[in-house]
Amino acid sequence: MPDDLLSGAEQSYDASSIEVLEGLEPVRKRPGMYIGGTDERALHHLVAEVLDNSMDEAVAGHANRIEVELLADYSVVIRDNGRGIPIDPHPKFPGKSALEVILCTLHAGGKFSGKAYQTSGGLHGVGASVVNALSDSMVVQVARNRELFEQRFSRGKPEGPVAKIGAAPNRRGTTVTFHADEEIFGHHRFKPARLMKMVRSKAYLFSGVEIRWKTEIDDGETPAEATFHFPGGLADYLAETLGKSSTYADKPFAGTVDFNEKFNVPGKVEWAVNWTPSRDGFTQSYCNTVPTPEGGTHESGFWAAILKGIRAYGELVNNKKAGQITREDLTTGGCALVSCFIREPEFVGQTKDRLATTEAQRLVENSVRDHFDNWLASDTKSAGAILDFLVLRAEERLRRKQEKETARKSATKRLRLPGKLVDCSTGAREGTELFIVEGDSAGGSAKMARDRKTQALLPLRGKILNVLGAASSKLGSNQEINDLTQALGVGLGTKFNVDDLRYEKIIIMTDADVDGAHIAALLMTFFFSQMRPLIDHGHLYLACPPLYRLTQGARRLYVADDAEKDRMMAKGLGGKGKIDVQRFKGLGEMDAKDLKETTMDPNSRKLIRVSINDEEPGETADLVERLMGKKPELRFQYIQENARFVEELDV
Repeated sequence: MPDDLLSGAEQSYDASSIEVLEGLEPVRKRPGMYIGGTDERALHHLVAEVLDNSMDEAVAGHANRIEVELLADYSVVIRDNGRGIPIDPHPKFPGKSALEVILCTLHAGGKFSGKAYQTSGGLHGVGASVVNALSDSMVVQVARNRELFEQRFSRGKPEGPVAKIGAAPNRRGTTVTFHADEEIFGHHRFKPARLMKMVRSKAYLFSGVEIRWKTEIDDGETPAEATFHFPGGLADYLAETLGKSSTYADKPFAGTVDFNEKFNVPGKVEWAVNWTPSRDGFTQSYCNTVPTPEGGTHESGFWAAILKGIRAYGELVNNKKAGQITREDLTTGGCALVSCFIREPEFVGQTKDRLATTEAQRLVENSVRDHFDNWLASDTKSAGAILDFLVLRAEERLRRKQEKETARKSATKRLRLPGKLVDCSTGAREGTELFIVEGDSAGGSAKMARDRKTQALLPLRGKILNVLGAASSKLGSNQEINDLTQALGVGLGTKFNVDDLRYEKIIIMTDADVDGAHIAALLMTFFFSQMRPLIDHGHLYLACPPLYRLTQGARRLYVADDAEKDRMMAKGLGGKGKIDVQRFKGLGEMDAKDLKETTMDPNSRKLIRVSINDEEPGETADLVERLMGKKPELRFQYIQENARFVEELDV
């Protein structure tokens, strides 16, 4: 193509357009890739990254005391009595100390080879350096060999070399003091209650460590000082969490297995579980002291062991209904804590929300299973009570399923939404999905791309009503809301019952543009205010349609945003010839094959599960009110506070 036919953007796209981010610049440019965002959760994750390094020292047997202090200016001090970060020159960088390399270089650390740590929470060598990059001030003091060294940093760059500042005859270990950069985190501040909760949970996870807590900030509820040391580990944690709730077992099923002794591999698993009629069940899992809120292979292995054990016990006592028990029945009233330590774990993402190590499932399942069998046999009173409870849960679940299938058939006849709801053919709720799509054009492609057995479609015409502040009479008369509630089979507000839900997953599938984002925000606001349990039970998702399709010869690739497109254009797809770029202005422009492969097929798509911050639920309600409520001044204030974080505008 002649140059004069190229657009200005295409003419200017040459080698000079390729931006190379050096050192810790990528972290400051896109902090979300490393800590999941710039919100309050991400801010507190900085403390977790540094604390995890001290915990690794403790778990490795080199430290038994950690101190965490929140200062008046919202700086955080984390001190341990471990070995201290090495301060001698690094072999590959003779002019720099190992301390500087660790704190100023991504993917630099002592946890790759396994020589310094058999198990660790830090893996990718990015934790401490990311905290450094996102802090306007960081001071690291190291006490080694009876001497005290110090190095100062600002926004990821050293302010000078490591320097000896005195003697330390009675001290050893590392002290990190950092202040989060307001250019990155804006008005967000560390909360004493949240930090103390994090500190306490770490102490439960390793009985060999004592963690001392201090804060100079008075929030009216958090003690200024506290010391946490729990010899009973997770059993103590579970006892405190359940409080005075009645339980089916007098004592929880708890224990620890060292993988070295059983399987000749480094690591261990610790657990504690009990069942209660007094509250909903929960599972809190950890790997190398790092919380894994989305679970993973260690959690799957644990529940697999419990399920097989309880079914085997039911068979032993001739309870034929025990075979009907599923993991869902176990977790309904089951309160479980699972903590494993393994070498070189694989996580999904840098924030380590989900463990992906396949071997962990086998190790945990085989470790827990034998102990559970013995525990059931030794405490037949508790075993019988738990088995009876689980059989009742299974029977209730099967009854609800049968009623749901009947209700689905009658509801399908009653709904009669020609041109609107395109229902799936299966009778049960399990495995079904409802895609909420924009308009009929997107619905047309989605209709051809869907799996008719399990995937249903509901096209919306235009933008749904903003339900915040809307009168109930307005909700009841809005056609889009009526269609949506009828399709879901549920009522609004206090009339909502999650058991009536006709689909297992509700997936918001809108265009990858500003209008699509607005429609998704309106829908999430609707579900949050009118059907909150639907989110709490993990039924709401966002689809992730691509923005571009890149084709080079026979190679084809879908990318989500401009940055990824530019990166792949520079790198190439591995095919021959020019890279052809197609931008999808909307889902209606995608053919059924594209839409199925990228957005609807469970085997190849990506979904984002919509969840609410369990630790600070009030914050979510406040943010929704500020952004979606009827007070424009709150929106304006939020924009003023956060405008400097915007990297690109799509207007």
